[in-house]
Amino acid sequence: MMMRLSSRFCAFFLLISFQAILPAIAQRSQSAPDAASRWGHSDSRQPSTPAQSLTADERLTILGTALDLHRYPRQGSDCTHFIHALYERAGFPYTYANSSELYAGTDEFRRVNFPQAGDLVVWRGHAGIVTNPARHSFFSLLSSGPAVNTYDSPYWRRRGHPRFFRYVKSDFVRSSSLRNDF
Repeated sequence: MMMRLSSRFCAFFLLISFQAILPAIAQRSQSAPDAASRWGHSDSRQPSTPAQSLTADERLTILGTALDLHRYPRQGSDCTHFIHALYERAGFPYTYANSSELYAGTDEFRRVNFPQAGDLVVWRGHAGIVTNPARHSFFSLLSSGPAVNTYDSPYWRRRGHPRFFRYVKSDFVRSSSLRNDF
């Protein structure tokens, strides 16, 4: 059975997730280069220069944007439009792609084996944003609205193995962290 949570509870859960992952993010960003700096695609498409991973602050910006649910456009949107809007609003634009395209891989994201908060979790037919990899939780637009769920629950396991993708920073990433036109 799919877990359905109210927007208020989702905001609380995301806030608790931030507190749980902050020490790990800080420790990881201070240690030796992590798996995030490796290119995770299994095909030959690789950038000519190493891709830059998002910083801990940038990952938190993406998750923080999800907390601003009172401005979420409720009609005419699905999970991939929702995720696209959150990334754009957080200042990390990319060319819109549906879940099948994201699952296959796009130039704006690279596949990773070990997700971090702010990464995409993608199945064929659904996408979300990882909130706490230690708890396997993600945030997405579900049939009940914006909610937090776990990607290792029986419901999501029946949909197959998810793939994880990390945003690739480029020269056009905005320096401002939040846009107000959600």
